[in-house]
Amino acid sequence: MGLRNIRVNDDPILKKKSRTVESFDERLHTLIDDMKDTMYNAEGCGLAAVQVGVLKRVIVVDTGDGAIELVNPEIIFAEGEQYETEGCLSLPGKSGITKRPMTVKVKAQDRNGKWCQYKGEGLKARAFCHEIDHLDGHLYTERLAPEEIIKQIKQEIETD
Repeated sequence: MGLRNIRVNDDPILKKKSRTVESFDERLHTLIDDMKDTMYNAEGCGLAAVQVGVLKRVIVVDTGDGAIELVNPEIIFAEGEQYETEGCLSLPGKSGITKRPMTVKVKAQDRNGKWCQYKGEGLKARAFCHEIDHLDGHLYTERLAPEEIIKQIKQEIETD
């Protein structure tokens, strides 16, 4: 296991679409283990393989209840909405309010190729969506809330 370099800012790989994983072998296991080490070292709650320079559909997420490894993930259900501040390990020092579903269900394979389903609500739903977006070459900055929503949220915070 080891740490990998996180690609940042305008690195062109961050805009590329990742490929479907077909080989569930030791190389994949090493990648997943390295991604978890890298995510924890950077104090993140999610990481996509593309962020460490590997164009494979692999993400890891840990929102406080243990690491979840997802290979070839896809969102199969989304409901509700949430507006929260979002950041990214690939955009250090930056953040913005984004709109995401409140609840999602994700279908994915584990490191051995077995299909599983996961449900995420709140932060976990946000993390699943954020990392899956990375696999399609999208950053959270493409999902920023409209300015009028941001003003409304700030006003609600100030009056509480």
